[in-house]
Amino acid sequence: MSGIVLSASVRQNLLSLQSTAQLLATTQNNLSTGKKVNSALDNPTNFFTAQGLDNRASDISNLLDGIGNGVQVLQAANTGITSLQKLVDSAKSIANQVLQSAVGYSTKSSVTSTALTGGTATSLIAASSAAVTGTAVLNDNTSTAVAITGSTLLSGTAGTASNDLATAITTADTLVVNGTTFTFVAGSTSSGTNIGVSDTVTHLLSTIQSATGVTSSITAGAITLTPPAAGLTLSGTSLAKLGLSAVGDGLSGQTLTIGATAGGTATSITFGLGTGQVNSLNDLNTKLAANNLQASVDTTGKISITTTNDAASATIGTIGGTAAAASQSFNGLTAAAPVADPTAQSQRASLVAQYNNVLAQINTTAADASFNGVNLLNGDTLKLTFNETGKSSLSITGVTFNTGGLGLSTLTSGTDFLDNSSANKVITVLNAASSTLRSEASTLGSNLSVVQIRQDFNKNLINVLQTGSSNLTLADTNEEAANSQALSTRQSIAVSALSLANQSQASVLQLLR
Repeated sequence: MSGIVLSASVRQNLLSLQSTAQLLATTQNNLSTGKKVNSALDNPTNFFTAQGLDNRASDISNLLDGIGNGVQVLQAANTGITSLQKLVDSAKSIANQVLQSAVGYSTKSSVTSTALTGGTATSLIAASSAAVTGTAVLNDNTSTAVAITGSTLLSGTAGTASNDLATAITTADTLVVNGTTFTFVAGSTSSGTNIGVSDTVTHLLSTIQSATGVTSSITAGAITLTPPAAGLTLSGTSLAKLGLSAVGDGLSGQTLTIGATAGGTATSITFGLGTGQVNSLNDLNTKLAANNLQASVDTTGKISITTTNDAASATIGTIGGTAAAASQSFNGLTAAAPVADPTAQSQRASLVAQYNNVLAQINTTAADASFNGVNLLNGDTLKLTFNETGKSSLSITGVTFNTGGLGLSTLTSGTDFLDNSSANKVITVLNAASSTLRSEASTLGSNLSVVQIRQDFNKNLINVLQTGSSNLTLADTNEEAANSQALSTRQSIAVSALSLANQSQASVLQLLR
């Protein structure tokens, strides 16, 4: 071949044809692959940049499956919480049936005082609403005894010509006005409700007015006491010495204590007309309410104290106070235990069984709320990775939402649901469980929103990365088609030119012939 000699024009046409063929092959390759950069030889910068973008898009795409599974784990937990909430509501409905059913006891624990003369629902201590005037009292002047005045002393020297009560008041005496006890002390020094036995009647009466609002006057040795709107009660050993007699049934100024009943607050009552003291039935029931007790009064003035329906299974606590002392209205009272109603308790036992069945379903539902082996309601933890380096992630800590985790416990027939109080305790626990479920549902919803946002973000990011890679490597098919057409035309022209060059050599040969 080296001996063959081609003219310059032929060689030039051959080179042109070879170049055109090479360009045409490149264009056809671009059209067939759709890429203008198929290897590092085509464009190293674009090739490796696009490869990096594609690799990242692939890595993120691989994470989408895990994120999708995470979404389903959260959906499974949310479905479980929805079912658990319905089961808790069902348990609450059972407990509410206890409140609506008949009281479980035919006889509740109670105590009844002796009859209180004049006692009514509006005035247990039978306070007088009218002014009370005593009998005339003389002083202790043995020569010329006269009616007492405000300056008369409560005590003095017996048998001498002095202006003191005929029957002296001593430190052993008592005086109770509207529930306020006035104490007598030695000497003439008085302070507050402590009255010196050597002080005057005026001082005693003014102290009574200051402490109780009861006003007074003395006419011809007789003391008149005018009550405030609440009324007037009088008791004590000093009354006769002042020409007065008892007003009311004797409860005024006495105390009554009742030990804590069914977990209630122990009751401490002072009967009287003073601030915070008990006079009416409403006053008494207000004091008893915190101890799960209620009171009533009959036509004879007997006060009956009974447990409420909420505490029907309880026995009233120990009775004490001065009102329970010897010869007093509440003396010697001990409450008997309540008497159960067999029919009502049988119904309540049935409700206990229903309640326990619902709790068993809570346990199984919480255990079944899993997806792909992960159960966020059984203490598992879900960790999701959002980017290819693992630096962007979310850990979702699960909870234990079986009965133990929700603070619920099975009930015992014959012990629970005996009365309204036990049912209310269960309802309180169920309300707390409902709040816990709602709170966790909110947390799961927030986490699910975050995961779905990141899932959408990753999908969009993959599209951005793949678009960027395509921009660097994909061929413009319109441009390549045009190139192909131009190169085909160019090739045809080059072939014609080569033919003309060969024809010129043939003409020389013809001349030689």
